[in-house]
Amino acid sequence: MYIKHAIALSAILTSSGAFAQQCQPGGQPLVYPISKKVDQVDDYHGVKVADPYRWLEDANSDDTKAWIDAQNKLTQAFLEKIPAREAIRERLTKLWNYERFSVPFKEGGRYFYSRNDGLQNQAVLYTVKQINDEPRLLLDPNTLAADGTIALAGIAVSPNGKYLAYGTAASGSDWNEWKVRDIVSGKDTADHLQWVKFSGASWAHDSSGFFYSRYDAPKEATKLADVNYFQKLYFHKIGTPQADDVLVYDRPDQKEWGFDGHVTDDGKYLIISISQGTEQKNRVYYKDLSKKDAPVLPLLDDFDASYAFIDNDGPVFLFNSNKDAPKGRIIAIDTRHPDAAKWKVIVPESEQTLQGANVVNHQLIVDYLKDARSQVNIYALDGKLIREVALPGIGSAGGFGGKRNDKETFYSFTGFTTPASIYRYDLQTGKSSLYRQPKVDFDPNAFETRQVFYSSKDGTRVPMFIVSKKGLKLDGSNPTYLYGYGGFNISLTPAFSVPNLAWMEMGGVYALPNLRGGGEYGKAWHEAGTKLNKQNVFDDFIAAAQWLIANKYTSPQKLAIGGGSNGGLLVGATMVQRPELFAAAIPQVGVMDMLRFHKFTIGWGWTSDYGSSDNAEEFKALYAYSPLHNLKPGTCYPATLVTTADHDDRVVPAHSFKFVATEQADQAGSAPVLIRIDTKAGHGAGKPTSKQIEEVADRWGFLTKVLGMQPGPDGAAAAGEPAKSNSN
Repeated sequence: MYIKHAIALSAILTSSGAFAQQCQPGGQPLVYPISKKVDQVDDYHGVKVADPYRWLEDANSDDTKAWIDAQNKLTQAFLEKIPAREAIRERLTKLWNYERFSVPFKEGGRYFYSRNDGLQNQAVLYTVKQINDEPRLLLDPNTLAADGTIALAGIAVSPNGKYLAYGTAASGSDWNEWKVRDIVSGKDTADHLQWVKFSGASWAHDSSGFFYSRYDAPKEATKLADVNYFQKLYFHKIGTPQADDVLVYDRPDQKEWGFDGHVTDDGKYLIISISQGTEQKNRVYYKDLSKKDAPVLPLLDDFDASYAFIDNDGPVFLFNSNKDAPKGRIIAIDTRHPDAAKWKVIVPESEQTLQGANVVNHQLIVDYLKDARSQVNIYALDGKLIREVALPGIGSAGGFGGKRNDKETFYSFTGFTTPASIYRYDLQTGKSSLYRQPKVDFDPNAFETRQVFYSSKDGTRVPMFIVSKKGLKLDGSNPTYLYGYGGFNISLTPAFSVPNLAWMEMGGVYALPNLRGGGEYGKAWHEAGTKLNKQNVFDDFIAAAQWLIANKYTSPQKLAIGGGSNGGLLVGATMVQRPELFAAAIPQVGVMDMLRFHKFTIGWGWTSDYGSSDNAEEFKALYAYSPLHNLKPGTCYPATLVTTADHDDRVVPAHSFKFVATEQADQAGSAPVLIRIDTKAGHGAGKPTSKQIEEVADRWGFLTKVLGMQPGPDGAAAAGEPAKSNSN
């Protein structure tokens, strides 16, 4: 079926210039594997739409497997001849080799945290009785698979401190298996749960078992692609087979409803949050666990806003909600008098965007975003402000968990050039003390972070972080990586990244705009980038690129764009709309077929952000920007490296396959169009360190070539040494 062509690399690999805008005669393009076309045409509300690469949706077919093999051979042949690639890989390995910890939490009289000693594929779970005791290894996921492709997907410790329930994910799949480990002996019990997806575990107060959600067993051959409907909430009793688990709640009349069961800290109630896909709204039901055979009762059943349960004072429940408060507020609802007119506002809406809240030491710890940076306030339970937490700087804080009677909590703090450090916070004194601080082989003083604000196409003010070496010359010559997401109410905040650090050491600029569709400024900001408004997200991204060019940070010949998942859609749509604006594009695990995304796994759940091609009006909007459907023959597209993975059951790889086949056929210039298809990997969560290093080395190696980044003295791009404080 496939003709294996020789790869014409010589002219490209000996060129010292970038690939951008190479549409002139004389450019030497790659010779791509042949992608057969089939006569598949669909009718969407009277519009005929061809889908010639539909066959690539069947990942198990011989034709698709042969296509994958041919594409990977082409890509690896290209990447292997890039001089800088090995030096980048070595530098990444050195940078990644640093000790890092998770935020500790306490349960059952013990502390628990994870630690990676540097290059371990997966972090290891430890426990201690006192926070500064010598840790005892509890669970090492690296022993579960020799290649590190089995990762922890979730943990839950029983209230009595006897058991650890833990979920594992194999090869990056969203399908999880859950087991139980005796914490004292370190041995697993016979408990084994399968077909768990999008669920944690919440223990009963007596530690007899836990609540979790699962789906019916799928067909083995198509389990990574079949649509997921009819989730069910169960209770698993320790020591019994999964077949005996008690069905707590399901809705055969609502195939799209998902259930998250959470036991209150006092053990009296089971709170059931009911979601519908990724819609930023939910229902809340509850069950009185102190009464035998108590029914599940609806509390908030209008599906009109988001309600995140925080804690309870007996029958009075605290929620973080955006009901009548687009940026969020904290309300109290008495379940005995649940009418909205009787709700009590504890912490009113503010200028900052409320991200989450916990009750610790009988105080509310409330996490806000202020222009995409963390701000944390402490309130009394009646809503009186006690203090603002003095964070170590401008960046992102996370953690602040605990229980009502705890006197301490822990949090992490990170920034673009600040590796995540762990702090202990004394809620009585309001003082933070450093608990763990990593040591990374670089000089943070050699870099600087700026936050700028620019105007999008419609005049909307959008913030953007820019990180680079100090002393950056604004002459338009800097290789720049513009990264974005813009969707699903997700906020992109400052965070340390080894890949980004390596990029900046090479002289690259990293730019991160906070696009509409995200959650940085609350409900209105999110909705301004959804459904019929989705083009706003692409306009925001394009405007960020134009601002960087206008302000001499970079030029179209030196500008690359990247993003993953919904961010992959962002990159695909943007490069198709404005191909002349970018030299390179790296869409990772992207949603590229906006007409069929809802037909696979959990894709139907994204219609709250995207809309659906089943709706005539939404189809028009989707068809107008769908990356796959807006590629045009004879167009000069930027150098493109698409990345995906064979076990991605979140955004199935067919999106990337069909996009690449189409772009390769349509590409008029000599800029390469390649796809990197990882094996035994998924959407990204739990990816082993070794695989991360290899993927990033390929990504940055690709950019050094296509952006024409000049080699250092040793013949490789300047990636071998950490930046000095006086670097330019």
